[in-house]
Amino acid sequence: MEQFTSERIIEINSLESLRMLFGNFDENIELIEEETGVSIITRGANLIITGNPQQTELAYTVISKLLDMIEKKESIDRARIRYAIQLAAEGQEDLMNEIAADVICITHKGKPVRCKSLGQNVYVRAIAQNDIVFGIGPAGTGKTYLAMAMAISAYKSREVGRIILTRPAVEAGEKLGFLPGDLQNKVDPYLRPLYDALYDLIGLENYLKLIERGTIEIAPLAYMRGRTLEDSFIILDEAQNTTSEQMKMFLTRMGIGSKVVITGDITQIDLPRGKKSGLIEAMNVLKGIKGIEFVHLTKKDVVRHELVMQIVQAYENYNNYKPGDEQGENSDEPNGDK
Repeated sequence: MEQFTSERIIEINSLESLRMLFGNFDENIELIEEETGVSIITRGANLIITGNPQQTELAYTVISKLLDMIEKKESIDRARIRYAIQLAAEGQEDLMNEIAADVICITHKGKPVRCKSLGQNVYVRAIAQNDIVFGIGPAGTGKTYLAMAMAISAYKSREVGRIILTRPAVEAGEKLGFLPGDLQNKVDPYLRPLYDALYDLIGLENYLKLIERGTIEIAPLAYMRGRTLEDSFIILDEAQNTTSEQMKMFLTRMGIGSKVVITGDITQIDLPRGKKSGLIEAMNVLKGIKGIEFVHLTKKDVVRHELVMQIVQAYENYNNYKPGDEQGENSDEPNGDK
């Protein structure tokens, strides 16, 4: 029995819109064809979509939304196209406009920072509406970058007077009381992702000025002990590597007029065996407290290279695999006789 096919036509307003939609070497349009199962050709100023009715409507919806984004000067890449297809397939295509509606801040290069997924949108709104927010999710979901963008926005609008960024430097011997000289050299590699995000957001020159004034402070978590952090936007990154004691110490540093964002990935804990993650404990201890919000990002919110989402999924599948009575090579139990 021959399958019925349908056709939809989209008029393209400009060559620039067409160029951005198709991408380099037509990679974007080929991805849409591959993911939706349709055929897409150009005829004059029109885009012709052909396939079975359901596939054709899906592709039509996705392309229409992508063209709206292009009109708003938003960038289109393969990750965003996959996400648009996913939303449209779930009947949530209208949420694409909501996701990128608000600009969080403008980078020093004039690039607007916007959310790129529903999860990111929920995360940013939670930061705006709560004093303490936990952003929990896999690598590549923008947890740290968006928190820092919100911090820059809060500083520029004078909601806070300074920005404090911290990380537990597990491998550098976090619990020891190092002196600044040698310590800085040892912990800098662990703080490097924070530096990189700041350079991207405000530029090296502005960064150096704010560091010199003490407006921005980047330090290992051990340096927070004994302090009261008022009128500050405080970000604790890689919180899965805090101990229970460190997490409690950090949370109780919060002073009047401050906002705290804690980010972490509970699948990437580097603590020594037997040490309980302070992040996991906080998820259980603090749930239900007004003013504290937990936002869980997923592989759907990954905004790095498209392979990152597939890598995250592959590891999820591997970790969820239960081989029954088989003893895998990663078993914690020794294989020798007892």
